[in-house]
Amino acid sequence: MLKKRRKWLPLGISLVLLLLFGLSQFYAYIMKDQWNERSEAKEIARARDGLTEVSKAQKSVWDENAIYWVLTGKNDAGTELMVWVRFTKEGQPAGGDNDLYAEELSKGTSEAQIRDIIAAQLPGITIKRLLPGVYNGEYAWQLFYKKDGRFYYSFYRFTDGSAIGEGYSLPNR
Repeated sequence: MLKKRRKWLPLGISLVLLLLFGLSQFYAYIMKDQWNERSEAKEIARARDGLTEVSKAQKSVWDENAIYWVLTGKNDAGTELMVWVRFTKEGQPAGGDNDLYAEELSKGTSEAQIRDIIAAQLPGITIKRLLPGVYNGEYAWQLFYKKDGRFYYSFYRFTDGSAIGEGYSLPNR
């Protein structure tokens, strides 16, 4: 009986390793487009705005005309920047003159500052996602949160942290 176990053990280990390898390849295949978009956004920001160090890269999609990769990082002078790079729905950089916007973080609202503003204005909520993006043509922070069992979207201007409109309540299921 011990011989049979020794015989099946290497086969079982090989099968588990093969399964793990297959899953990792599948994950890489699924994520390839996202990784390529992020790399293109970084290259565009480096070439056009001098972003040399990227500390954060986030994708924001509100509608087909508001698909952005937003990069946070520093330039050669050590100045912290936030750079918005617009993409098409096909996953390509939009490429126009107005499709890239960079602003010094000190001239806008940082993530820590916007979290403080949100905590003061909306106490007791659970933040599900907070990311920079574009809403109605304005560079903004997009907040997705839960309050009293319902989900909501709210938007805050990047320039001063003020709310844009009333936000949206999502229907209950």
